[in-house]
Amino acid sequence: MRVAALDADGGAVIEERSVPDAGKGEILLKVRSCGVCGTDLYKIANRTVPPGTVLGHELVGSIIAIGDGVKGFEPGQRVVVPHHVPCGQCALCRRGAHTQCAVFKENLLEPGGFAEAVLVRRRAVREAARVIPDDVPDEAAVFMEPAACVLRGIDRADLPRARGTAVILGAGSMGLLHLLVLRAVEPGIAVIVSDPLEERRGIARGHGATAVVGPGDLADAVAEVSRGLGADAVFDTVGGPGPLDQAIGVLRPGGTAVLFAHAGERATAGFELNSFFKAEKRIISTYSGGVGEQKRIADLIFAHKLDPSPLVTHRMPLERFGEAIGLAQSRQALKILIMPELDR
Repeated sequence: MRVAALDADGGAVIEERSVPDAGKGEILLKVRSCGVCGTDLYKIANRTVPPGTVLGHELVGSIIAIGDGVKGFEPGQRVVVPHHVPCGQCALCRRGAHTQCAVFKENLLEPGGFAEAVLVRRRAVREAARVIPDDVPDEAAVFMEPAACVLRGIDRADLPRARGTAVILGAGSMGLLHLLVLRAVEPGIAVIVSDPLEERRGIARGHGATAVVGPGDLADAVAEVSRGLGADAVFDTVGGPGPLDQAIGVLRPGGTAVLFAHAGERATAGFELNSFFKAEKRIISTYSGGVGEQKRIADLIFAHKLDPSPLVTHRMPLERFGEAIGLAQSRQALKILIMPELDR
């Protein structure tokens, strides 16, 4: 099979590798679609994974082989599955910190989703793989993993269910996905989206944002929409100390800033502590999504209550993986799907 593997220069090469065998409890998928994620871009730009790595974890595939002991799956079924699954039993899992479980960071997809086929390890098959209903397109189901990450941050932000105000910094694919998930789970919330690009502000407006503004107009927009109170929560999908300062500045007393994006390597925050302390504001982060969030998002997508497929702007074959990364890095695309079948 062909894979898109990272090279030593931060690029990618198409390689031939052996198709893995499905062992006990495992399934082998033919990759139908795999989304390019901001985490993929971060790993490529910062060389945080070794050469030869095959990235890709926003995955939809069809089953081509089933290992011994697998129940509930049949060849030919379409499946959506994440790459990270917690143990569910350790002290961190018992405390609700599933994404911090010691085994959670283990990649349960071999070699990765940017390949013609991928092996799904036993824990992911048992706990997290889901058969996609016939009436749900791949382009909606493929968002299960990233939307689960979004949902975890929304849950932790503790938004009021009515008459609240949320702010999203950034209208890239993940900022817009925040908007869609918020509209699905908290329809009574006013949502302000901030982005420097007029085109992306227009997309946010079309997807139901209450207000869309450039970064320089955010404070005034929050004051108007919240009637002077401030934002209940700000979701930072940009990353770095500047956006964090802006998020804290527009929060109401007791409000929550949710860090959702990587900052630069060794970046540090620097805000005035006493005003933050006296206003009882909070900063939290959301690193990923657990099995519970994945199930809830899958249920929403399968019931057609959440459809992120309009965020897909590019569908590209595996052989154009390097070009896809360039488009994403230069912000010329929202969500790019790598679809190996397009090579044929």
